[in-house]
Amino acid sequence: MFFNIFIALGLLLITTLVMSRLFNFHKNIWLLFIAQPLAMSASPVIVFIGGILSTKMASDPSLATLPITIMVLGVASASIPAAMLAKNKGRKFATLTGFSLTFFAALIAMTAALKASFELFLLASLFFGFSTAFIQQLRFSAIESADSPEDIPKVLSILMLSGLFAAFIGPEVALAGKDLLDSPYGYAGSFLIIAMLVVLAMIVVLAFKDPEQKTTVNNTDVRPLSVILKQPIFIISILTAAIGYALMSYLMTATPLSMHHMHGHSLQETKWVIQSHIAAMFIPSLFTAWLVKRFGIKSLLLSGTVIYAFVAVIALSGEQVLHYWWALILLGIGWNFLFLTGTTLLPLSYNAGERHKVQATNDFILFGFQAFASLMAGWMLFKAGWHMVVLSSLPFIIALFFITIYFYRREARINKLKEVTE
Repeated sequence: MFFNIFIALGLLLITTLVMSRLFNFHKNIWLLFIAQPLAMSASPVIVFIGGILSTKMASDPSLATLPITIMVLGVASASIPAAMLAKNKGRKFATLTGFSLTFFAALIAMTAALKASFELFLLASLFFGFSTAFIQQLRFSAIESADSPEDIPKVLSILMLSGLFAAFIGPEVALAGKDLLDSPYGYAGSFLIIAMLVVLAMIVVLAFKDPEQKTTVNNTDVRPLSVILKQPIFIISILTAAIGYALMSYLMTATPLSMHHMHGHSLQETKWVIQSHIAAMFIPSLFTAWLVKRFGIKSLLLSGTVIYAFVAVIALSGEQVLHYWWALILLGIGWNFLFLTGTTLLPLSYNAGERHKVQATNDFILFGFQAFASLMAGWMLFKAGWHMVVLSSLPFIIALFFITIYFYRREARINKLKEVTE
């Protein structure tokens, strides 16, 4: 198991060196490419073993997804402070602060596993959420480090691709550390390894340079938040990302419990499905920048929406390992398309002086949706079963189709207006 972790870390370093030769981007991008998966590896651990560990520690099995919900609530509640800290103290300071929170969260989770304390595990999940709010800000650090607006889709794709390594490192860490330290239900050692990886990430970030502001901010260009939020482009951006993220979290959170706890699939099979899902979230980043350039951002939105519809069809077809695997693979790809769409459209809604408050608002809404979805996942699964979890996602998939239609019509009107004025 430890061998697999070292292989993944080696591949991360090699990939960084190769891609830095292929793409002449700012050094910050490659530092983020290395540091992000090291810190992000905590999230797959919580997703993979959080529910399984909680079913043994909690008094009520239906509370098994509560740690994930608490974690996402932590993300939502810390999203505004994280953005404001980045504004006042700089991206580097904010990132190191977030990574420090991940380190302390890992130590609290390790103690919780050693003492078999569900309450302490919830506290650790909250701190993991706080830290994740700062990690989510890394995509804005990458945007600000891009040399030109045209590079943003490619830079985002590259940064999202690094999540592929977190997809493999996280679950491997969970299993490798399961019996590393003696604890009632295992996994204490998993969080110790997470703490060590975060220390490595902090060392990497020490070389990060705060992006220079390319434009001078004029206070007259700063609009009230209420005006910004009413823009169609902001509404499209936030709904696309929020619904896409919430549905992904909803189905992903329920999957390990449905597979292992309710339908008796092995821990290895469950790990394979979750690992494949998280990999599928980031592998499309190899070609999404090309897709945006070739077909446009609206085609990416349509593709993500159609893929989510296929997820529902497959998930309703059965409860064998392959049903879960295909559904979660497509769920990851669809999430990638929708999240990249929302993130790419967001900068079109704000001026330079407005970016921090808009980014904070965006993440607060985004992870508020995700928190509610993850909480409902456990309740719905234990009360009504896996099929009802999938069926209850259909109205939101339909909503994505309406958003897509509206975006297509809006783009058509804008293009027609350009033709008339020219």
